[in-house]
Amino acid sequence: MGRKEDNIKRAQALMRKPKFIRNIGTAAHIDHGKTTLSDNLIAGSGMMSEELAGKQLLLDFDEQEQARGITINAASASMVYTFKGQEYLINLIDTPGHVDFGGDVTRAMRAIDGVMILCCAVEGVMPQTETVIRQAIKERVHPILFVNKVDRLINELQVTPEQMQQRLSNIVNEVNEKIRKLLPPELKDEWALKVETGNVVFGSAFNNWAITVPYMKKTGINFKQIYEHCKNQDQKTLAKKAPLHEVLLEMVITHLPDPLEAQKLRIPVIWHGDPESVFGKSMLECNPEGPVAFMVTKIIVDPHAGEVAVGRLYSGKISKGMELWVSGMPNPNRAQMVALTVGADRIPVEEIDAGNVVAVQGLKDAIAGSTVSSDPTMAAFEKIVHYSDPVVTVAIEAKHTKDLPRLVEVLRTVAKADPSIQVEINQETGEHLMSGMGELHLEITNYRIINEHKVEIKTSQPIVVFRECVGGRGGPFEGKSPNKHNRFYVEVEALSPAVVQAIRSGEIETEGRIKDSKALARKLQDLGMDKDEAKSVVGFVGTNMLLDMTKGIQYLHETMELIKDSFDEAMNQGPLANEKCMAMKVMLVDAKLHEDSIHRGPAQVIPAARSAIYGSMCQAGRVLYEPIQKVFINVPEDMMGNAIREIQQRRGIIEDMKQEGDITVVQGKCPVAEMFGFAASIRSATSGRALWSTENSGFETMPREVQEKTVPQIRQRKGLKPDPYDASYYAG
Repeated sequence: MGRKEDNIKRAQALMRKPKFIRNIGTAAHIDHGKTTLSDNLIAGSGMMSEELAGKQLLLDFDEQEQARGITINAASASMVYTFKGQEYLINLIDTPGHVDFGGDVTRAMRAIDGVMILCCAVEGVMPQTETVIRQAIKERVHPILFVNKVDRLINELQVTPEQMQQRLSNIVNEVNEKIRKLLPPELKDEWALKVETGNVVFGSAFNNWAITVPYMKKTGINFKQIYEHCKNQDQKTLAKKAPLHEVLLEMVITHLPDPLEAQKLRIPVIWHGDPESVFGKSMLECNPEGPVAFMVTKIIVDPHAGEVAVGRLYSGKISKGMELWVSGMPNPNRAQMVALTVGADRIPVEEIDAGNVVAVQGLKDAIAGSTVSSDPTMAAFEKIVHYSDPVVTVAIEAKHTKDLPRLVEVLRTVAKADPSIQVEINQETGEHLMSGMGELHLEITNYRIINEHKVEIKTSQPIVVFRECVGGRGGPFEGKSPNKHNRFYVEVEALSPAVVQAIRSGEIETEGRIKDSKALARKLQDLGMDKDEAKSVVGFVGTNMLLDMTKGIQYLHETMELIKDSFDEAMNQGPLANEKCMAMKVMLVDAKLHEDSIHRGPAQVIPAARSAIYGSMCQAGRVLYEPIQKVFINVPEDMMGNAIREIQQRRGIIEDMKQEGDITVVQGKCPVAEMFGFAASIRSATSGRALWSTENSGFETMPREVQEKTVPQIRQRKGLKPDPYDASYYAG
């Protein structure tokens, strides 16, 4: 029996002992070495050859990932490691670092209990490092730190041993500061990074060595020896003295919690059901005998097996052939296969207990983020909050008409597997619109449609997604129904940033019906909203809010659903450029309704209420918001001027500049619309010597003169008249 088969056998035995399971992930800025590290861990535990580790990139098994040298999907693997005579099962998820795939990181965090934050010793703490720390703490995932590429610090930057230690301690302090700032008081000390306890590792994933203070004490290796080995190009000896997988897996086992311990902390944060219920108790105890509570964090589309749902099992056990309910779906699905995953392989097992990362085939209703249970009444897990919205769209059509039905099916599958991709079908033009986090995100998705799903497609140039809002207060504006028997009076203004932030972060629940209007009103008042307004909220669409400020109007109660429909329509297609609205407060202040219900049907109410909303938006002054990206550029001093010019030519603003040795770090922000082709331009402007990254940073008001040029362009692209209508058009 080979080492790999032997490992699989041992893994199956350990699946039932949660005390000896560790569910961990890697997370970091792009190119800080996550996949190389994961590979070496898998090799060290005998799951692939050690010579290939770090070169083979087992977890980047997608050919696009290998071609581009980046991780796109969060991949998972299970391995067995013996520590102090006891075997442990380690489930590892390797996540992407590129900002376009941030959604994958957020979802992976839901499945794991501990995360290894990687930080490059040369580049230091980068913007995405901060984002992943924020994601981990929000999900109550215990962070530990791995400072990677220490050899580059010595060999490329030629630092002295004293400078090396100074630089490493600066990185540790900075990450520690960011972690402590986000932690609740009771965890501040417990989860803080302390070099002496061993929850910080220094090393080189590529050269396969790592070191912690406890390991130094145990083996007698010190920083001076490390410095000498690196300087003398002898990292092979170092890898024998302090093998990466040994040092890291020991740290994981010692410092990161097992599922029994982790779920006590995590369940109250990620599940808001009743802790005293059967589900609550069973998940807190990670009880294999309880009801099934499974959270899907990823859908893998396998050409042979179809859709495979991967996620975390918090309670109960899943066995082959079991009936499971996907929350919100009317009928149960049957689990056709249950498996452990190792890179691209799935190892089928008869059943898997709570506390494991599990792959299940046959849950056709599940999408990434679904709650799956053996009981349809289970309260769903908290919605996974993504830190940014899709900002770039392409129109897709099938090259051959015969592929049209297939394309619809494939787009549905793609959106299921990656919830950060949004697909809309424009009924009027028959176009399929696909929105993603950035150019790269859409490029990769197109590649998958053509090569994995075998559908030939044509795509348009990328288009930027805008949002509409208002600059002031408008109304009351009267909207009349076509039969003139019903009238609605509406006022609008922009919502306060505090309320919008609370909706975005999921603090204010906007899905479905409003469950507890008193609690909602209290929350809104705390955020500074007027008491009468806070009590009058009747519905949400995205970050827009509908308020019923009327008093005692007959028949309004019966008409409310139709008013909500027209609010929904108006918010999804604004009056300025048919783009979605954001951060709007729409207040119904008065209404006159016909007493006969025949005269106030959908054909009368919807156009009237919609005109009232549009008209008051015109009076308030319509504003276009555009998506903005933060841009971070590391560039040698002599190239700094060129880099700054690149940002400024793109309507960008320089926010900060600091000097680190002979490298200048430029931080700015640019509209996404101006960022197409940035990669090629920055390369040629700095002769390829700039390191850069971007981060989506929400929407900001577009300058008035740019808006006047942009709106007619958007309208013409959508086949509308170039000039938007004014208020008089809606007075009807």
